Amino acid sequence: MVPGCPCSRNIQGPGARLHQCSGPGLSPSPKMKMVPIPEKAYGGFFEGDCYIILYNKKTSNGFITDLHYWIGKDSTQDEQGAAAFYVTQMDDMLGGSPVQHREVEGHESEAFKSYFKSGIIYKKGGVASGFKHVETNMYNIRRLLHVKGKKHVSATEVRLSWDSFNKGDVFLLDLGKVLIQWNGPDCNIAEKSRGLALARSIRDDERGGRAQIGIIDNEKDSPDLMQIMKTVLGERRGALGAATPDEKADELQKANVRLYHVYEKDDNLVVQEIATRPLTQDLLQHEDCHILDQGGFKIYVWRGKDSSKEEKRAAFSRAVGFIQAKGYSATTNVEVVNDGAESAMFKQLFKRWTEKEETQGLGKVYTTSKIAKVEQVKFDVSQLHARPELAAEQRMADDASGKVEVWRIEDLHMQPVDPRTYGQFYGGDCYLVLYTYLTSGRTHYIIYMWQGRHASVDEITACAFNAVELDKKYGNEPVQVRVTMGREPQHFLAIFKGSLIIYEGGTSRTQNNEPEPVVRLFQVRGTDEINTKTIEVPARASSLNSNDVFLLTTNQVCYLWCGKGCSGDEREMAKIVANIVSKRDKQTVLEGQEPVEFWAALGGKAPYASDKRFQEPTVRYQPRLFECSNQTGRFIMTEVVGFCQDDLDEDDVMLLDTWEEIFLWIGKTSNTYERNEAISSAKDYLKTHPAGRDLATPIIMVKQGYEPLTFTGWFSAWDPYKWSDGKSYEEMKNSLGDVSAISEIAVDLNNANLNKRNADSKPASPAGSRTERTSPAYKPHPKSNVNSTSNYQNNNAPSVVSAVTNGNGAYPREVLINKTVDELPEGVDPAKKEYYLSDADFHDIFGRSKDEFYQMPRWKQQNEKKQHGLF
Repeated sequence: MVPGCPCSRNIQGPGARLHQCSGPGLSPSPKMKMVPIPEKAYGGFFEGDCYIILYNKKTSNGFITDLHYWIGKDSTQDEQGAAAFYVTQMDDMLGGSPVQHREVEGHESEAFKSYFKSGIIYKKGGVASGFKHVETNMYNIRRLLHVKGKKHVSATEVRLSWDSFNKGDVFLLDLGKVLIQWNGPDCNIAEKSRGLALARSIRDDERGGRAQIGIIDNEKDSPDLMQIMKTVLGERRGALGAATPDEKADELQKANVRLYHVYEKDDNLVVQEIATRPLTQDLLQHEDCHILDQGGFKIYVWRGKDSSKEEKRAAFSRAVGFIQAKGYSATTNVEVVNDGAESAMFKQLFKRWTEKEETQGLGKVYTTSKIAKVEQVKFDVSQLHARPELAAEQRMADDASGKVEVWRIEDLHMQPVDPRTYGQFYGGDCYLVLYTYLTSGRTHYIIYMWQGRHASVDEITACAFNAVELDKKYGNEPVQVRVTMGREPQHFLAIFKGSLIIYEGGTSRTQNNEPEPVVRLFQVRGTDEINTKTIEVPARASSLNSNDVFLLTTNQVCYLWCGKGCSGDEREMAKIVANIVSKRDKQTVLEGQEPVEFWAALGGKAPYASDKRFQEPTVRYQPRLFECSNQTGRFIMTEVVGFCQDDLDEDDVMLLDTWEEIFLWIGKTSNTYERNEAISSAKDYLKTHPAGRDLATPIIMVKQGYEPLTFTGWFSAWDPYKWSDGKSYEEMKNSLGDVSAISEIAVDLNNANLNKRNADSKPASPAGSRTERTSPAYKPHPKSNVNSTSNYQNNNAPSVVSAVTNGNGAYPREVLINKTVDELPEGVDPAKKEYYLSDADFHDIFGRSKDEFYQMPRWKQQNEKKQHGLF
């Protein structure tokens, strides 16, 4: 058990738990202890405190645990030391399995930010100065929050002044019962939407739903809300400044990885560099501790399983000492990983990574620990649509039964290819392949851009240009896939039904004057129509391999050479291909029984690969989603940790890395520059990847609303109707009501009422008086339709009761209980029927006052309203 740790009894449960550390001292004592934070307060951090976050994620193999300690910018050294002390204790209790993180305010890791979906709020003060005060006086608040971020939002409390504003960000003026969201004129939709989500989170979680939200997109269109802001902030003098761009590391900086052996010698910290990019797993020695420096962007400490306890416990202090020695910023993120329990983020920095007693790794990893023939696994293509994750893993958009059309790039234009030669590609050419298929009655398109190894730069450029034109012809709906010769994806093989043949050089053009070679050698790999590919290899004996079938074509005969390790299915597929590459007689030759003419055609015998092929493992790689930008001239990628479909915003260009393929997702309203530069961004990503990625990795461009199964299968619970049914920012904004309908706003600021009335409106009536005016919170409705017209949304209680009542501002219970919308008196909000009860009736029915009732969680309110016929 960890002293002072309230989560120790249930430390293996999924989800996040948050604890606050405050008070003097470096060890758990009555004055320095961890205090559990209420779940509704998650995401709020006092700048004068330190926090510990325990996050458990359930996987097929158990739990993955992360321990973060967060340092507020105004916290003391004692508090920071105590937080590190507690993290070390918790790590010991959990057997050294958690990944530990050091987070500094304003510079948190993407993983940390991902825990708080509604955003992070930095609050002034600490537990002693502010925490209890805010909890007990929920509405006595005046603060200005500066909101930044598109995917993971953070809000910092800034000075209550117009000087804090700029044109590019979102600001929230929080007045307790009223939240005003001011959107800078240069804000994009995603920033506005995230700001609104944060405002609603504050309203619902901190205010129990009893606050109102107003939006200012254009100051001229929101005079009432601007009047409130001017009353609080004063008149604005001078023009607004531009937004300050976030300080983010570019991919070139992140790619500069260096591995160090760090140890103490004669009370001095010794830092010894041992390797640079690309790193390999065998550099990590189990008896040592290592530091991996990712260009000063992040520091990893790897603790070998056989290193001493003192070495392991000193991990954070070693990292901090390293940061100081290198002159890096004190805000540099630190992650401590343990031998055998490394994070996915750490593993992806290495060119090769295999788990203990496993052959799976990132990409194709070969190991000598197990030697086996490659097993070609068949799968049921009929399951693709029922199991999108299978489609993604197998790289199959459909069952390959659609329509295929092929063009060759000739004189920089598209020239149709004879359908009888579909599937035959020459290394000196570029081709466009249009694949059309139906899914749920809807037509989908894929454009493959196949680039020959020996094609000219002009042809490759023309191929890309013609692909864009073909894309436009089909309404910008097709998925575009860049295919480099020799790196053809699975679906590309499947659409040619086992007849994909790649000639090393030459061209298929009719005016080709180059004579074909007299002798050609082809390697055939595959067991069925879905996975078979034939490639031309140099016609010499050293090209042979005992694991495969080869076709040797001459002027007299076509030999089918069958290696000792090939299967019957492979031999059958080779027979089909043989009839395509040669019209000569076919002769089957078994390895070791070759005639003299066979070796003569290859220029004589020579050594060749005869050992069994090492097992080629299944790729085990955690897909990663990035928001990409290079508008500033620096290529910047922002990772979205724990991604889902909601992270794909319409104005974004996103990159999904599945290792075998790179997807570029293009939002409908993304800017032209980033759309045009998308392919360049993907190429830059591969070039700068710390693991030294294959630059020929297929790049697939996907348009919003036309995502194939190979893309959607990487997302859990993909909703194909999201883009048509999901609420846009404007729809969310309109749900708050129409600003022009506001007739009065009452805000209590330091016991002074701020009343903004329309010229023709009357003074507000007390709740108990009779009035014919409608409530600003709810407008009388036609009995066939119910609409709110206020610019504010108040989820629990109307701000003014203003309907014909029994004389004391309430209705008799008989006209409210178990009544339908049509049966209610005009002016009664059907979602708030209980509010129109008299105080006496309300207490008699619910057993508590209205104020007490509205302090309850919403789900409890709803349950009680259902029980009493007021829901």
